[in-house]
Amino acid sequence: MSYLVLARKYRPQTFEQVIEQAHITRTLTNAISTDRVAHAILFSGPRGTGKTTVARILAKSMNCEQGPTAVPCNVCRSCEEITGGHGVDVFEIDGASNNSVDQVRELRENIKYMPAHSAFKIYIIDEVHMLSMAAFNALLKTLEEPPSHVLFMFATTEPHKIPITILSRCQRHDFRRINLDAISKHMTWICRQEGFEISDQSLGLIAREAGGSMRDALSLLDQIMTCTQGSLSHEQVLDLLGVIDRKLIHDLAEAILTADVPAVLDVLDDIYDRGHDMKKLYADLLEHFRNLLVVNLGNKVNKLIDLPAAEIEQLAKQVKQISAGALNQIFDLLYREEVAVRLSPQPKLALEMALIRLMQVGPALPIDVLIDKLDDLRQDMLASGRRQENTLPSPQAPNLETAAPIRSRMQPSSATSNEGEPERDEGGSEAVTSTPVPTGNLADRGQQIIETIARQNPSLAANLAKCQINIPAGQLLEIEVPGNGFTLNMIQRDKNMAVLNQVCADILGSRHEIQLKASGSADDKSQKKKDNQLKQKAISHPLVADAIEIFDGKLIDVKIL
Repeated sequence: MSYLVLARKYRPQTFEQVIEQAHITRTLTNAISTDRVAHAILFSGPRGTGKTTVARILAKSMNCEQGPTAVPCNVCRSCEEITGGHGVDVFEIDGASNNSVDQVRELRENIKYMPAHSAFKIYIIDEVHMLSMAAFNALLKTLEEPPSHVLFMFATTEPHKIPITILSRCQRHDFRRINLDAISKHMTWICRQEGFEISDQSLGLIAREAGGSMRDALSLLDQIMTCTQGSLSHEQVLDLLGVIDRKLIHDLAEAILTADVPAVLDVLDDIYDRGHDMKKLYADLLEHFRNLLVVNLGNKVNKLIDLPAAEIEQLAKQVKQISAGALNQIFDLLYREEVAVRLSPQPKLALEMALIRLMQVGPALPIDVLIDKLDDLRQDMLASGRRQENTLPSPQAPNLETAAPIRSRMQPSSATSNEGEPERDEGGSEAVTSTPVPTGNLADRGQQIIETIARQNPSLAANLAKCQINIPAGQLLEIEVPGNGFTLNMIQRDKNMAVLNQVCADILGSRHEIQLKASGSADDKSQKKKDNQLKQKAISHPLVADAIEIFDGKLIDVKIL
């Protein structure tokens, strides 16, 4: 007899043996017990989750000599025939190869005959979505009102391809993916039955590669058990399956988080030398950072991450010092580069460039951290302003010895006599100007004005920082404002001018007339020159001259659009 693979050898024969589909087996068990089994049932779900197996168990339950019963005996004639796949009253049809309307018509002709020795004639159509539209239409009436001795059981992995007219006539049961823990436990039991030794780590790897399919997991286990008579190491399992070691994924993620470019390139080169698929590596890396983000958020980790507990602990250690914002930034950038790596003819180079660009991007700081840093900066500015106020001399008591050269530089020429000597009072002594003379140089005074305003009005101080403050003569203070007019408009506001006048009076010792002067940049001057040229060109245009002459008009203004 030929070898029987594990997926067939250990196929469940009762509802209790079905793995991780209790919501379906419980419903069918209750339906059999209460005699409420539907005449048309649709089983849908991912591959290898037990759709055809449950259909066979239900067929045995309905045709068992002790039945209908929720627990078939598996020893009577009907049960043995269904288990062996050659039951005369149970027809397993492949929808992919029997999808024409003629074959459905033949089925309709045969269902009118009574079963040979069982209670029901049962039709199990696998991959029913492969039937043609004409075949579905031919099946509609029979499916809605079949003979009392006929049951239909459909199985499909793509229920969205089935017409709604068929779905509305069936009782639908959706199968779920089987989690890693359940697959690993079932394979551990099978290994004990077969006398095969394998580590839990390797079984977890097989379960992860199966993607929630028990049949896929048992097929991989069959391949590994065929390789040797004794036990296998985890490294041998990795080589047999061609799977990337999770440790390499962990090391690669650690190098990305620390922005260690040489380490990243070294790990990628090691993985490439082992012959692994770079596109599969990128998919695993995306999944790894998604899991890191879920662990960092800390909500329903065991439900959202289908990994062994030991690996979840490793993820928690790796992400302990990383913020959720930084992880989200990395995950977003990796996801954006996925198409470039997947479609690239040289995925290794595309992967390397994507990771290098990722590590060159600065980490994003959370908004609360930015606010804290701004608060700290504001406190530092306030403390610096207080220290500077304590060290500078009082403006109400100027030092006359140091004020003389400043006064001579800042006062207008009219303050001196024609002979260049200073004016004298009636007593013959030098007359001191009534303007209080500021101490320190002009740059220091301008900086002090800006720092003082920053405590009261930070936005005004930011605009003044762009300006040039001049004190040409007497009670006049000029502020040259660069830019396109926005800064000038901000400073000219009544509230801002009031603050500026008050601060200047406090620091300079008296009220000064403040003049705001717009100073255009080189770009502005160039633009004005171009505008003037365009105006002259428009004025000298023959059509303009003709219009003025015809309508006896006058040129008022020329606007540049």
